[in-house]
Amino acid sequence: MNFNEYTNKKIEEVLRLFNSSLEGLSENEAKIRLEKYGTNEVKSKEIGLFNIFLRQFKSSFFYLLLIASLIAFLIGEKIDGFLILIFVLINVSLGFFQEAKAYNAISLLKKYLPLTIRVLREGKEKTINKSLLVPGDIVLLETGNIVPADLRIIKTKSFLVDESILTGESFPVEKTSDSLLKETKEIFKAKNILFAGTSVISGKAKGVVIGTGKNTVFGEIAKISSETPKESSYEKNIINLSQKILKIVSITIIFIFLLNLIIKGTVNFLEFSLFCIALIVSILPEALPLIVTFSLSRGSLRLAKEKVVVKRLSAVEDLGNIDILCTDKTGTITENQLTLKNIYSPNKNKCLLYGLLSSSYVKEEIESGFNPFDLALFEKSSKEIISSLKEFKIISELPFENLRLRNSVLLKDRNQNFILITRGAPEVILKLCSNIEDNQKKEIIKKEMEKEGKEGKRILAIAYKPFNKKSFSVEDEKELTFLGYFSFFDPLKKTAPEAIKLAERLNLNVKILTGDSPEVAGQVAKEIGLVKDSNQVITGEFLESLSEENFEKFCQDFSVFARVSPQTKHKIVKTLQKKYEVGFLGEGINDVPALKAANVAIAVKEATDISRQVSDIVLLKKDLKVIINGIKEGRYIFSNINKYIKYALASNFGNFYSVAIVSLFTTFLPMLPVQILLGNLLSDFPVVTISTDRVDLEELKRPRLYQVSNILSLIILLALVSSIFDFVFFAIFYKAKPEIIQTLWFIESILTEIFLIFSIRTRRFFLKAKRPSFTLIIFSLLDILLSISLPFTNFGQEFFHFIIPPTLYLFIVILLALFYLLLSEIVKLIYFQYKKPFFRKIDSNLLQKSTS
Repeated sequence: MNFNEYTNKKIEEVLRLFNSSLEGLSENEAKIRLEKYGTNEVKSKEIGLFNIFLRQFKSSFFYLLLIASLIAFLIGEKIDGFLILIFVLINVSLGFFQEAKAYNAISLLKKYLPLTIRVLREGKEKTINKSLLVPGDIVLLETGNIVPADLRIIKTKSFLVDESILTGESFPVEKTSDSLLKETKEIFKAKNILFAGTSVISGKAKGVVIGTGKNTVFGEIAKISSETPKESSYEKNIINLSQKILKIVSITIIFIFLLNLIIKGTVNFLEFSLFCIALIVSILPEALPLIVTFSLSRGSLRLAKEKVVVKRLSAVEDLGNIDILCTDKTGTITENQLTLKNIYSPNKNKCLLYGLLSSSYVKEEIESGFNPFDLALFEKSSKEIISSLKEFKIISELPFENLRLRNSVLLKDRNQNFILITRGAPEVILKLCSNIEDNQKKEIIKKEMEKEGKEGKRILAIAYKPFNKKSFSVEDEKELTFLGYFSFFDPLKKTAPEAIKLAERLNLNVKILTGDSPEVAGQVAKEIGLVKDSNQVITGEFLESLSEENFEKFCQDFSVFARVSPQTKHKIVKTLQKKYEVGFLGEGINDVPALKAANVAIAVKEATDISRQVSDIVLLKKDLKVIINGIKEGRYIFSNINKYIKYALASNFGNFYSVAIVSLFTTFLPMLPVQILLGNLLSDFPVVTISTDRVDLEELKRPRLYQVSNILSLIILLALVSSIFDFVFFAIFYKAKPEIIQTLWFIESILTEIFLIFSIRTRRFFLKAKRPSFTLIIFSLLDILLSISLPFTNFGQEFFHFIIPPTLYLFIVILLALFYLLLSEIVKLIYFQYKKPFFRKIDSNLLQKSTS
């Protein structure tokens, strides 16, 4: 795309080249051009179902099983070889099925996130999907937008953009509509061109589309998005865990293999190699990717039904890991439907008129509506006031910004007189006024406004002055005449108090970060039950005056922060992250720094393009209860995934070491490779449904307390219990035939692992915990029935080399498994009873050793 050829042309010439006008294209012409130029999209290579299928063959589990199959064929065990290949296909199929389901879930959720843009067509302002933009379209941009295509600027107002996505320079760039003296091919010199993918920092602009999709600079360099995907901390932990397990197992199995060679020589070398590979496969938590993917995709769809859309699956778990939720007040806790309650001014009609003159009502009407303050003023205005708006014309304006806490507009009346009107936060407007020289009078006004604020009302002050120039700047906003102020009432959402109660039950700390006044923020926080005293509020200005140590202390101790700037929001989030996982809910351009910093960035559907782009989660309904319900759902998922990890490590390590050690003292293999692989598959059969399980309140309150790294000592203790019962089993049956030992050990290992699921799923006595999910119960019963009945079938005897066990022996095995459950429960209950001083220190030491 040669943007350079439009840089030195006047806008009239550019419009002529694209056969367009300031009124925009007609709908028919737009359709014709859409067919000609295609959609305004830079196509990316999507991960299809075939790629997902191929990915299943890239895991270490697949290669280990394939090697095991080849060894089986080499030693003449064709049935074993084919069975192992069947296990490979089962693992691949299950992995593919669940990943495909997750892929379809994400594709389904994309429909909730259309990116729209405002355009002029046939002289009317419309909102369309950005993909429907065509060359010649007239686009309207404002603070927070992502530029949707390459544009030649027609008109600007205080317009700054961030072009760092293209230039790497983070400084805002001022743009102009003026044609350049000479053509330029350099992006940073093209002051009258807006490039697709860049972000609007402030102001407004109008431009004509000169390039779409692949014909933009953005498309040419194939940079699809400026967003760098976040890597979940949980994903990192799982990868590290898998690597550590593989290292430990590899070292152990090499040691066992060498000992076997020393003790037994090279007899049955290939058979024992196959046995070792099967052992490695048995200990690796190969169902973990399946369970994680299934849990997260299922959770994401459940969240979508609750109006919470996740942009990356791992964000579902991260959502549950949040300790602190920082949120705005307006629209999230309150309805954002302002009603004008009072006008405090010696001239109320003039105050209303000037309030409207500095609003969107003096501009051309648009489909997207007005801000709540303007709407409230309009509804209280008489027909005479509204009709008199036509007597004024906007010359220029400075839009509202969080740093300034005000907006200003320069108007010309029918007598050609200029008036500068400024409105905004009362404390800011009062400082700019010169007509209140009496300090006592100023204090009275302040007290009246504070009184209104303490009642939960929002205050908007207004001032003005006659002006004698055709343009103005920030420096001109002084020596104003104070006209009065408006008080607005924004009712609380009915769900807000309930949301705070739910947060307390989840031990979730909610903090309000708002640009509103301390009085309003404190009153709202008190009404919803977040604070007991409406004075328990701290301002951004006071925070910034503190030392680093005190800043951190106040951030932790206070729950309500008022008059907070974007920089302070960002600093609060970064400070809290030193000790906590922080979620941030925002929507405006001013929230972007904090959203980028947060562990979980949450935006609302109505948020600016940039806010939604950097977010991990998008709320379709702006409601505090919606996001807290989402956090609760995330904690359910987090807890259930951890149940599997705890279960897999405790049972697999216990059985792994006992089978490996016993193999050194027998002339036969304690379990055949195909039996190990079958047991591994069957034991994972019910735990795949763990994502449907219920969760105890304790784990929902403090989810991170029950992470694997925090209960390593419990896992080791339970693994020892498992090994002890394996040795007891061998001590009882060591004189029996090898086939009987192999069959019974297979049954015993399945039973103990199933029982362990029901023990480790709760920290309470398993019969007093929340009832397991119906799916988990049914699958576990089927698993027990299958493992006991398989040796009695021709299929089990022929393909897995089982034999029918004596009834007495089978009864002893079942009794051993029940005693195993009892001892595991005793160990678990003692652990949680005395965990605080003793086991926590052990866990800490073990964790340090494992990470060093």
